[in-house]
Amino acid sequence: MFTQLSRRARLSLGVLAAILLLAAGTAVGYLIPTLSRPGDDSIDAGFARDMSVHHAQAVEMGMFAYRLGTTDDIRNLGYDIAASQQWQIGQMQTWLTEWHLSPTSSNRAMAWMPTGMNTLQPDGRMPGMASDDELKKLKSSTGKDFDTLWCQLMLRHHLGGIHMAEIAAKDAEDQDVRAAAEKMRVAQSYDISQLTEKLKDLGAQPLSF
Repeated sequence: MFTQLSRRARLSLGVLAAILLLAAGTAVGYLIPTLSRPGDDSIDAGFARDMSVHHAQAVEMGMFAYRLGTTDDIRNLGYDIAASQQWQIGQMQTWLTEWHLSPTSSNRAMAWMPTGMNTLQPDGRMPGMASDDELKKLKSSTGKDFDTLWCQLMLRHHLGGIHMAEIAAKDAEDQDVRAAAEKMRVAQSYDISQLTEKLKDLGAQPLSF
């Protein structure tokens, strides 16, 4: 009887140990992704939040061009910018959700970048972003005046935002963030070349920062 009980006891202990080991492995599996997620003050989170805001204005201006541009080139470029950057906003907001982070932060814009806050405009706008007055002027413009102002504002917008993508592509923790930021940098570099050429065709100069 003693031998039988001992075997049963050993079997029960073995089953219990296996259950505990499985539970511990499961817990570690949940814990490791949690520990490896970018934190609230990370470059990854700051980039996702600030670039989402920056992109949102590009989407707005892109749709202006799609509706009000006088040439197919302007309308198509506006649509492409709006569509691609709206998709990227969705991607960045999905990251924040997966990291269990808020889509917004109490930190000032660009705080995640080295000396980033020094590049903010006097009213707190991120580099390249148009003011409300500039957007109103754009919406009320027509013909060549619209095309010119749109190219100027969008070029300045891209030039201001591309530095965020450069930093994230180099220094973000998450590999997916680095890869996506690099794609943004490449796409915006192409747009910048297109907008620069269009301004030359229009006989206009880029805006200063």
